[in-house]
Amino acid sequence: MALHWKLVIDAHDAPALADFWAAALEYEVEDPSKLIERLLAAGQIGEDAVAEHRGRRIFRGYAAVRHPEDPFDELSGTGHGRRLLFQDVPEGKDAKNRLHLDVHSEPGGLEDLVARLESLGAARVREVDMGPAGRWWVMLDPNTPDSWFWSEPRCRPSP
Repeated sequence: MALHWKLVIDAHDAPALADFWAAALEYEVEDPSKLIERLLAAGQIGEDAVAEHRGRRIFRGYAAVRHPEDPFDELSGTGHGRRLLFQDVPEGKDAKNRLHLDVHSEPGGLEDLVARLESLGAARVREVDMGPAGRWWVMLDPNTPDSWFWSEPRCRPSP
């Protein structure tokens, strides 16, 4: 049986990074406010575990995004499919990433995608053109010094 998973990403401002990636991927930011209210009412968490972001109650230091077509738990807001969880950590990054996200545009749509991501706060680092193997931009997200690749596929299967 295949296992469910989520990608957890360390951050310095989890809610802001979740907002960026939700917009970049066209995902939805999860809304845990119903679960938080229930946990507060039952005395299972205190107000110190809660923050407010964009008019919603969230768990302090955490935010997640999920694919809008995937199932999710109505009470907790937690996605049961493609999901990224961002968590605040106190330490800075001291080594190269061992993981990055490749986000692919539609054929011919790389420049539009890169421009949209820049409007969300991403920054271009460098363009890579490998001819028939592909062309992409290395970019930085607005919250961390981590980079990822946006690419436009050049290799097409034959009809």
